[in-house]
Amino acid sequence: MPARTKRARRLAACTALVLSAGMLLAAPASADDAASASHGTTQPRVPAADQQPTLTPPGHTAKKKSRAAGVDGVKAAVVPALPRFDVDGDGYSDTLYRGINGHYYLAPANGSDTSEFTVNAGDYEEQLKDVITPGDLNGDGSPELLALSATGTLSIHQVVGTSSTGYADWSGTGWQKYNKVVAAGDLTGDGRGDLLARTPSGDIYLYAATGNVYGAPFKAGVKVGYGWGSYDQIVGASDVNGDGIGDLYTRTPAGDLYYYAGTGKAASPYKARVKAGYGYETYNQIIAADDATGDGLGDLMARTPGGTLYYYESTGYGTFLKRTAGGTGWNVSSLFAGQGGNPDFGKNEVMARTKGGTLYWYYAMNNGKLSARVKASDSGGWAGANISFPSSLDNDGMADLMESYEGTLYNEGSSLGGGWSGYNAIVGPGDLSGDGKGDLLGRTTSGDLYLFKGNGQGTKLASRIKVGYGYNAYNKIVGAGDLSGDGIADVVARAKDGTLYLYKGTGVASKPLTGRVKIGTGYNTYKQFAAPGDLNGDGKADLIGIDGKGDVYRYTSTGTGKISKRVKIGYGWDIYNGLY
Repeated sequence: MPARTKRARRLAACTALVLSAGMLLAAPASADDAASASHGTTQPRVPAADQQPTLTPPGHTAKKKSRAAGVDGVKAAVVPALPRFDVDGDGYSDTLYRGINGHYYLAPANGSDTSEFTVNAGDYEEQLKDVITPGDLNGDGSPELLALSATGTLSIHQVVGTSSTGYADWSGTGWQKYNKVVAAGDLTGDGRGDLLARTPSGDIYLYAATGNVYGAPFKAGVKVGYGWGSYDQIVGASDVNGDGIGDLYTRTPAGDLYYYAGTGKAASPYKARVKAGYGYETYNQIIAADDATGDGLGDLMARTPGGTLYYYESTGYGTFLKRTAGGTGWNVSSLFAGQGGNPDFGKNEVMARTKGGTLYWYYAMNNGKLSARVKASDSGGWAGANISFPSSLDNDGMADLMESYEGTLYNEGSSLGGGWSGYNAIVGPGDLSGDGKGDLLGRTTSGDLYLFKGNGQGTKLASRIKVGYGYNAYNKIVGAGDLSGDGIADVVARAKDGTLYLYKGTGVASKPLTGRVKIGTGYNTYKQFAAPGDLNGDGKADLIGIDGKGDVYRYTSTGTGKISKRVKIGYGWDIYNGLY
């Protein structure tokens, strides 16, 4: 019997599964699990509702004249930059984030209790690729929120009270061509929050706000920079130096932080960059905080992989005072509004099958580790099944359990058609064609590689396109997300001698992968090898392997097409004969 539909499993998403804290692996399945000739349906896979993090904001000071006043070319703002997401009206931006369980939460800037926040995307199953908080776009005194879908639809929502947004007032398409959309503050001097958007090649475009949130809220994009692909974090920090114009911070994968002061000119919105610090690679996300202290200057937050949040208070010159602790437990956030990394979509999880044929599911904890396992099938029902676990083919952002059975390919229980008996590997790294929809790669027994474009609903695949040959040289082909830092899904292949190769994605259907690049050797030590997506919360795809002893190792992506030294994250996984 094919897998249960994803819609059916998502109906259970409001029911949290209570898991033992700190457990990586629950008790192994019984050796008596019997294989079944027919495959059982999968059970609902729902992340647990974790305890909410603590937020300890810095003390608020009286509003004062900018410390940047008197510096050449910098004037004190007549009115300090307004907060961009002040939901409760206290004059400070609140923190909006999406939890591991897929729900959104609002953490007030005054440190009071976190509460659930509803983003009305229109489809209760949809997981947005990003949420962006540009500020008050129409001058009514309340903030707006921008919702970005994986397929490139950008929508404006007005905030209603302190617990939800309204439905979209405007939507525009085509934004999937960018790997990062940034709320940059007021870059043109008209008091409205503008947007920056970066292409995978590193070009930067300015979308100036018009004030009309119902018709054409942004002017046409204008290219204002290039070479920004060297940054793995871009954060619009609002007004940092007190001149009333939006400023920007960027970070390289090596951890160098740069400050770009705004000019107020649409044609050239930033001055030359100035190095603001180093050592920031210790954080998996840098996040806009606006003015957290009350001095009128934009500040930053930064999160460690362990979940500790820090505040960086602005000096007014692009640099910061000594960091102060801002709270713990923040690894429960899978997405911050205003975070600097490229947003990822499609898979942050892994499926494992015991030797007896039972499926178990693990999800990413955003700290480099996996959750305690969740039983995902009837005992013994999947022994011998030809399964794969590709990045989401629809809009819910969750990996799909696929099965090739007697030549028919099933996606979560729905047939995608016949003719699949000639393929010995099916890989779903994400969007390979540039339309924002999840795609599949299929390798034939002769080693030819074909691309099957998805329709964004997980119900149909386009006619195959041959995109390579000679892939029978590999005993494992995996992929789930971006390893190279450009926001495009990539593929990793392991040769029979254990050499690991990276095939970077291009976003072009006719040639979705570049030539291979060697990224490591000795990977034949792993009995099982898989791509779980992002495990440590930085938006970059990671890899895991199980050696002959059952120890589990993580390889973290650097965002430059390379992977870091392995880290052991579990043991006892020799009970599994499949990892997906």
